[in-house]
Amino acid sequence: MSTHYHLVCVLLAFHLTASRIHAEDSRPNIVVILADDLGYSDLGCFGGEIETPALDSLASNGVRLTHFYTTGRCCPSRASLLTGLYPHRVGLGHMAGNDLGQSGYRGRVADDTITLAQTLTESGYRTFMAGKWHLGTDDPTAHGFEQFYGTLVSAKRFFDPGHLIRLPKDEPARVYNKDNYYATDAVTDHALDFLDAARTTPDKPFFLYLAYNAPHFPLQAPAELIRKYETRYSNGWDQLRIERLARMKKLGIIPTSTKLSARSIWKNYGETKQGTNPAWSTLTDTRQKDLAQRMAIYAAMVDRMDQQIGRLISSLKEHSEFANTLIVFTSDNGACFEWDPFGFDVKSSNQNILHEGEALKQMGGSSTFHSLGSGWANACNTPWRLYKHYNHEGGIASPAIVHWPNQTNLKPGTMKTKPCHLIDIYPTLLAVTKSPYQGPTLPGRNLLTSRDAARPERALFFEHQGNRAIRQGPWKLVALDDAPWELYDLRTDRIESLNLAGKYPDKVAKLNAQWKQWARDNQVTPLPRDLKVKYLKPD
Repeated sequence: MSTHYHLVCVLLAFHLTASRIHAEDSRPNIVVILADDLGYSDLGCFGGEIETPALDSLASNGVRLTHFYTTGRCCPSRASLLTGLYPHRVGLGHMAGNDLGQSGYRGRVADDTITLAQTLTESGYRTFMAGKWHLGTDDPTAHGFEQFYGTLVSAKRFFDPGHLIRLPKDEPARVYNKDNYYATDAVTDHALDFLDAARTTPDKPFFLYLAYNAPHFPLQAPAELIRKYETRYSNGWDQLRIERLARMKKLGIIPTSTKLSARSIWKNYGETKQGTNPAWSTLTDTRQKDLAQRMAIYAAMVDRMDQQIGRLISSLKEHSEFANTLIVFTSDNGACFEWDPFGFDVKSSNQNILHEGEALKQMGGSSTFHSLGSGWANACNTPWRLYKHYNHEGGIASPAIVHWPNQTNLKPGTMKTKPCHLIDIYPTLLAVTKSPYQGPTLPGRNLLTSRDAARPERALFFEHQGNRAIRQGPWKLVALDDAPWELYDLRTDRIESLNLAGKYPDKVAKLNAQWKQWARDNQVTPLPRDLKVKYLKPD
């Protein structure tokens, strides 16, 4: 028998095997999209005025999760998403790179953690990541991802092509220069390249983790997009909160009886100052212009992210993959208040600079580095209280969308009001991909089950920087790091305005006992002694 004939037989057998696998493997492709510091009401489909047609389309044809929770901070949230565990359990209860000397606060995800990418790879999926890693280790491809492009930490330069990296290092990388580079676009460019790579093995489904840096500070965006929003926010954050609240009620995101929370408190870097967000009308004209420009840049960043998600959707549709691709979208936490109502400028050692005249026009460019500030962050989290870092609703309630046309359990345009959490994404994907799992018991639940009504109410737990909370059913016990427990009935008071702790001490005691047990079981307590000192370290 000739060598040529033998080779033909081998290739034919391989082709038939691949065809059989492809025919049998109808499991969905998976795309998980994570925004960075996006407020609860920023998207159009959650009541915002920012133009987000791509995400709005996913929402109108998918399901919005209106009681979806994160951890209150970027690193812990990313750890929970990729491991299915509470972040302290895998060593990231605080901040990447900050080792506080205790198992739950090592500043990096534990080496023995089994990530979602590792599990799906073992199950036959191609796995790719584009965007922000921020789990304290230096190579996402060592944690199950086949290909990576992005930042290992937190992106600080949206217009600098040298800030994001390609892994493995010997893989071909796109070439950019400063005239044609914007990080949100580049992350999407590589995500689309990864999908093209996945299409070379049509017998294998793919998992793409697309973790955008936007709209995390620095506030930087293409000039033409900033101009699109530069007059939109001149009426200020008080008016914006009123407008968003009305749209949220009209969309059904919140009950029509919902009120606005009071303007939130703030604490600046180092906690040398604190106060309450001021009324917009009390600010000077020059201060209002500076702040309106900050929000315009922020809106432009969200708009651009949505445009790039639109590119991804178009690619999936062009390749007839959209119908059988499960897309999950959310944010890692609420909008970022750092560090006061007026935001900061890195050039002034995290203090505020008031921009006027020509400096005002330069804001948002590559040479500037601004944050949004607590006044606008409060508006981005309409109608909730507080922001990122905290465990009140403004810090841990995020917009979330699930879209999968081939899934009959997802009725297009509906809202899911059952409390759910980042820890639920891992078990959901295990279920839909029929993947075996060899790690510790996962505390989450399958988001796509039709048995929600029959399942008992569970408790969801939170701790970050000493801020802590537990939610079970309609009841939420929550506290600031230096304050006693507060108790709220979220059926009537999700804005957390009427503290019922004094009225229901038995409920407080019961929930507190549950929280303490969870904390012991998940390496949360004892809290590190220097946690307070490191309380507001920037990321």
